[in-house]
Amino acid sequence: MKRRVSIGLAVVLLLAVVAVIVRGRDSGPELATVRGVIGSEKQAFFTDQRVVDAFARHGLKVEVDTAGSRQIATTVGLGKYAFAFPSSSPAAQKIQRDRKVTTVYTPFQSPMAIATFEPIVKLLQGNGVVHKGAGDYDVLDIAKYLDLAKAGTRWDQLPGNTAYPARKNVLVTTTDPRESNSAAMYLAIVSFVANGNAVVSTPDQEAKVLPAVSKLFLDQGYTQNSTEGPFEDYLSAGMGKTPLALIYESQFVDRVVRGDGSIRPDMRMLYTAPTVYSKHTLVPLTADGDQVGQLLATDPELGKLAATFGFRTTDPKLFADVAARVKAPADLVDAVEPPSFETLERLLDAVGKQY
Repeated sequence: MKRRVSIGLAVVLLLAVVAVIVRGRDSGPELATVRGVIGSEKQAFFTDQRVVDAFARHGLKVEVDTAGSRQIATTVGLGKYAFAFPSSSPAAQKIQRDRKVTTVYTPFQSPMAIATFEPIVKLLQGNGVVHKGAGDYDVLDIAKYLDLAKAGTRWDQLPGNTAYPARKNVLVTTTDPRESNSAAMYLAIVSFVANGNAVVSTPDQEAKVLPAVSKLFLDQGYTQNSTEGPFEDYLSAGMGKTPLALIYESQFVDRVVRGDGSIRPDMRMLYTAPTVYSKHTLVPLTADGDQVGQLLATDPELGKLAATFGFRTTDPKLFADVAARVKAPADLVDAVEPPSFETLERLLDAVGKQY
């Protein structure tokens, strides 16, 4: 009897050991959790299962919270994060200075663009506001656009306009400049042109451009706080509500690559002339955060995945493959740098005070 009990206990113990081994194999190695704060336009990338699996192969579980780039640089408590990943280099530079970080990573970037429609493109071409860029793509001439905005020109006042005779001003729909990075990048573009094609860098230049650039925001009325807002309006409500929407190029490219039918045949993407690249810059705050930055900048698998989300990566060939599919230019020549963080903040605050 005792022998049978001993054999039974031995079998139970053996089965328990086997179960532990199998469970361990199924669960895989324990992952190091790395937490970061990012701009919201990168959330879909970080939560994509392919990206999650790619990080896991390097022993990392990357979790993210989202915030506006201005908030990440100024009000977000960064003590609980391993990395900060705003959507603009000026914001990243401030974090880098404040946290005394010597190394940063810019694994991908996206130029600002305009989501619009074929009838609007033809109308603006006829009025000299849209023309061909350096390659086979169209651009919105910001200088000529500013002339229309300064004069308060309505759509129904444009000569030859039978496609969109709306009784509202010719304006690009943006986000709220008090909260959104894309609006800050738009401000960088229009202030450059309003300043005689030079980056705004002095208080006198700020005062000079402020009336013209403020009007571009204030005349819109209500604006949303995320670029997803006007882009979703563009996709769903169509030309009547949003004839010109400021977006990141990556948003439009991502939808085309998805092939989900949201980009219809009459939808077009323009680039601004000049444009600004929104440089997604990762500031590592811990050793694990630095590893995330290194992987995003150097890992071929993560780079290829980023390109499918519409981001231009450190390897130009990755986006070139995507660009060929969506008819986006592989390179944009007419691009300028944004002002310093401090100059941009003063301009944004000055515009915000007028609301």
